[in-house]
Amino acid sequence: MIKKILTFILTGVITEVKGMNTKRKFIWLVFSFIILQGLFITLRRFLFGLGAVTNLSDTFPWGLWISFDVVGGVALAAGGFTLCFLVYVIGYEKFHAIVRPTVLTAFLGYLLVAVGLLYDLGKWYNVWHPMVMGNPHSVMFEVAWCVMLYLTVLFLEFLPVVLEKFHLHTPLRILRSVTIPLVIAGVLLSTLHQSSLGSVFLIVPEKLHPLWYTPIIPLFFFLSAVTVGPAMVIVESTFSARVFKRGLETPILIELAHFLQVALVVYVGIKIQDLFVRGVANKVFAGTFESWFFILEMGLLVAAMGILAIKKLRTSPGWLFTASMMVVLGVLDNRFNVSWIGMLRASHASYFPAYTEISISLFLLTGGILVFYFIARFFPVFPELEEGEEHEH
Repeated sequence: MIKKILTFILTGVITEVKGMNTKRKFIWLVFSFIILQGLFITLRRFLFGLGAVTNLSDTFPWGLWISFDVVGGVALAAGGFTLCFLVYVIGYEKFHAIVRPTVLTAFLGYLLVAVGLLYDLGKWYNVWHPMVMGNPHSVMFEVAWCVMLYLTVLFLEFLPVVLEKFHLHTPLRILRSVTIPLVIAGVLLSTLHQSSLGSVFLIVPEKLHPLWYTPIIPLFFFLSAVTVGPAMVIVESTFSARVFKRGLETPILIELAHFLQVALVVYVGIKIQDLFVRGVANKVFAGTFESWFFILEMGLLVAAMGILAIKKLRTSPGWLFTASMMVVLGVLDNRFNVSWIGMLRASHASYFPAYTEISISLFLLTGGILVFYFIARFFPVFPELEEGEEHEH
């Protein structure tokens, strides 16, 4: 079976390259440069250590890779558990058409989080230790196990797409019979580790800036993940519709925007209330380095709320994409603020990511996009796309 899959993928790649126009060849040339450069820097990192490719130090050991590749990546991959919950648990069958690409995006997102973590760990070869060394008092131990288990769940949720392609009906029936238990397990695991990532920062009250340090930061991490989930689904659907030249599921995305709107109001409302309860609302306009980043974070989310509040804009594909992109950037900025910006002053260190750090993040992001493209291109991720190709053939 593995040989059959590899032969199929290789044949598809060769066919894809032969059919490229000039514009696509340029895009693929840029992607190839990013991938080759990323492979070279990867070799340097694992041969010579973190110091050879990063501006990190013992004073400030967390930087771009943790903020973007890990903490931000986990949040941006939340579309899988939110949409599966709506479809299989709540019963919104109208969203079923976009479940497959959403699950694929989530699976690749979590896979990249796991790979990105290898780059940031000093002793990366000990990454397997949580599997055999129990520490139930550690939040990171719980996060590690939840991420590993949820990555397995996502793999099993997406596996039917591969089985369908190769007409393996028996294992397909078995997996479909356990869809609901898998979805419920995925929702529980996601709820645990999304909130527990926030719990990690409860141990640094003197280091994390008051604008972000709060006793309910685990709740904020979970709510922001629930909020960015639908936004990522809308962004991914819009991009894939353009790339694969297929119709945009506009009515479905407009319906999904209602859930995004509610989640956004709840998240922003509780966040603003928390500032006043803790008596730190005056720090928002203090004119400090941290306050400007907080204003940017909240400004993006509030602007998205304004767009979604107007029906004419909410039902426009262009404006809906804009609002969703603002939510994605706002939540990503929040993860940067909590894990990087909010702790920089207390560390008394200066840090800006090295060119090589940025290159690795681009390398991982580009790799994820390319894998998504080829899987969606040659497997029934978009059933209507495959049906259209068969009809044309």
